[in-house]
Amino acid sequence: MTLTVGPITAAEHLAFVRAQRFVSFLQIPAWAAVKTEWRSEALGWFDGPRLVGAGLVLHRPVPRLKRRTLAYLPEGPVIDWTGDLRAWLDPLVARLKAGGAFAIRLGPPVRTDTWTAAQVKEGFADPGVRRLTELPGQPDLVGVRLTNALREAGWLPQNPKEGFGAGHPQFKYEIPLAGRTEDDVLQGMNQLWRRNIRRAARAGVEVTVGEDLEAFHDLYVHTAARDHFTPRPLSYFATMVAAMRAEDPERVRLYFARHEGDLVAATILVRVGTHACYAHGASSTDKREVRGSNACQWAMIRDALAAGCEVYDLRGITPTLDGGDPHAGLIQFKAGTGGQAVRYVGEWDLVLRPALYRAFQLSMKRRG
Repeated sequence: MTLTVGPITAAEHLAFVRAQRFVSFLQIPAWAAVKTEWRSEALGWFDGPRLVGAGLVLHRPVPRLKRRTLAYLPEGPVIDWTGDLRAWLDPLVARLKAGGAFAIRLGPPVRTDTWTAAQVKEGFADPGVRRLTELPGQPDLVGVRLTNALREAGWLPQNPKEGFGAGHPQFKYEIPLAGRTEDDVLQGMNQLWRRNIRRAARAGVEVTVGEDLEAFHDLYVHTAARDHFTPRPLSYFATMVAAMRAEDPERVRLYFARHEGDLVAATILVRVGTHACYAHGASSTDKREVRGSNACQWAMIRDALAAGCEVYDLRGITPTLDGGDPHAGLIQFKAGTGGQAVRYVGEWDLVLRPALYRAFQLSMKRRG
């Protein structure tokens, strides 16, 4: 098979996405409209006249050299990662290099290891274990082969030890949904999660799907101040919701948990194909005892099941199993859902122009 890579229209890109069982929302056409600070293009892989792969490329320029860019494919591209890697990536590299890319960054949506919720719990209980990677996970041979192939082809891993970096997380937490009922999923949760869902119901917490982005954003800003992260502006979420709904009216939903009229939690769910993703969340500091966050998550999981989704994606975690680590609470909260911790291949860079790549890295370090 000889593949070629060329531009595709947004309509061709969307049609290809709709034909797939799973595509990350970071690789749908609408994401280009969200990432307005990047120049974007949609590329397709062709086997003769047939479109067999697609990728959303975000271009970030070097300061003062606008034509030279880092070409970034977050959680992509959407290709057959089980095939001949060179056959897929060589034409992509040639095209992006000719277009001025000084480096290419990929994030293949391919797993390398999986750990059960029970293993996560056992790891926290074992004082001799401090990280997920110290536990015997279930390896994915496709991911293992891909990791080796990328390294042999000269790609450089960009995966920080703690799991979070400048790009997207390598470690995630997911709940398998295929072939399961609500009762199956609920019984798979730990006792604390089931109790908190019941507690929210007894307290009279009501979860609704709504449109009040300002209410979501106000609570999100409150959450950012409490948890010490920099919030995105309201305009970012307005653009995200508008772009995704223009592409598919059911692509994104806002959930609001209220107790006696007070907003206690709010979340955003994004669905692409059989994949439902918890994209953003917020919670009040007051009334935490009514468990609005658990109620929101349970509502989103139930809706994902009803929509025929096969995976509910809780997004990023760090691989720590050290109870003294400030990130430990994140994986413990998510592990309570009874799902699984997953390590992906992660992000990899191919350096095409070393001097520009070093300058870009330096500029990113200065920006913090």
